[in-house]
Amino acid sequence: MSDTPVYLSYPCLKGREIDYVTECLKSEWVSTSGAYVTRFEQAIADYVGAPGAVACVNGTAALHICLLLAGVKAGDEVLVPTLTFIAAVNAVRYVNAEPVFMDCDDYLNLDVAKVEQFLAEECGPAAQGVIHKRTGRPIRAVIAVHVFGSLCELDRLMAVAERHRLVVIEDATEALGSRMRRGAWAGRHAGMVGDFGCYSFNGNKIITCGGGGMIVARSAQALARAKYLTTQAKDDPLHYVHHEVGYNYRLTALQAAMGLAQLEQLPGFIQRKRAQYLEYKARLAAIPGLRLLDVPDYGESNHWLHSLVIEEARYGLGRDLLRQKFAAARIETRPIWTLNHTQRPYRHNRAYRIEKAPFYFDRVLNIPSSAGLTDEEFERVMEVLRRR
Repeated sequence: MSDTPVYLSYPCLKGREIDYVTECLKSEWVSTSGAYVTRFEQAIADYVGAPGAVACVNGTAALHICLLLAGVKAGDEVLVPTLTFIAAVNAVRYVNAEPVFMDCDDYLNLDVAKVEQFLAEECGPAAQGVIHKRTGRPIRAVIAVHVFGSLCELDRLMAVAERHRLVVIEDATEALGSRMRRGAWAGRHAGMVGDFGCYSFNGNKIITCGGGGMIVARSAQALARAKYLTTQAKDDPLHYVHHEVGYNYRLTALQAAMGLAQLEQLPGFIQRKRAQYLEYKARLAAIPGLRLLDVPDYGESNHWLHSLVIEEARYGLGRDLLRQKFAAARIETRPIWTLNHTQRPYRHNRAYRIEKAPFYFDRVLNIPSSAGLTDEEFERVMEVLRRR
């Protein structure tokens, strides 16, 4: 076996990336006004079935703008999962609102049943929605993160949000290409069920620009507002008149050129990742104490990351010792994020019945999931897992 590193999720740059970036360079329109930005926005909109899309500098910026579009204001509260990358929580603080932490379900996504319970037990009706009785603050929105590409229980969440007049923001930064399989929203892409959605094109995502993000919505008016806010809120671009505070959040044309080439390959990436998922699942069935985390049957996952669930008593090793074995074999793995309600900036915020998230935090390890993962790399992963 080779001793070259095997990475968790590396980009697969085997399409027309060089051609498009070279064309962009030759045009000399390499900044935010280049034609490739418009082309990339339109291509994403066409792919997910949106009336338009707004490119921005990264997925965190996209979340920030979505919260502004949702009308979240200083002193409001937003329901967020504790088990997610901290960007979704930090964006709430960018608008001077406060997060309220929710537990995860058995797919690592927002536990919608507990959201319902929280709203019933700790909240009451208000003139414009719902109020948190403990704090007296209005709850304005909920952020649903599609963790590792698996979809949240969106049918149920949308019904809950409608009853309580909550805005739903889909953090689909890990879920481009995932879609609903059944229910009222069958066929809809991740990001296109809630009021607003966003994607990330960071270097480890299923497609990449090296960075970058995208905002989508079902409302063309909201998208126009997003474009305005992400381009410094220019009311008169000739004389640089600004009636509001805006943000320098636009994507560059060079990045968009790369993203467009990546998007052309996305169906193939998803197909390869789905095949990996099924092969991992079949091979792990022969190893007691290990299993691949299931994906919900109501959605089609893009299988961005494959999550190994470790039962230490049966397997003989826990998460950390197994991670060390992988590291010794020069194979990159990753535990899931430290739970956000335990992070120093957020320990004072309300965390409602967090029970499953600590269980999975202790037992889940993400294993190599790249679209370009070779057969040899796959076998190296399996060899480590077989040798206890």
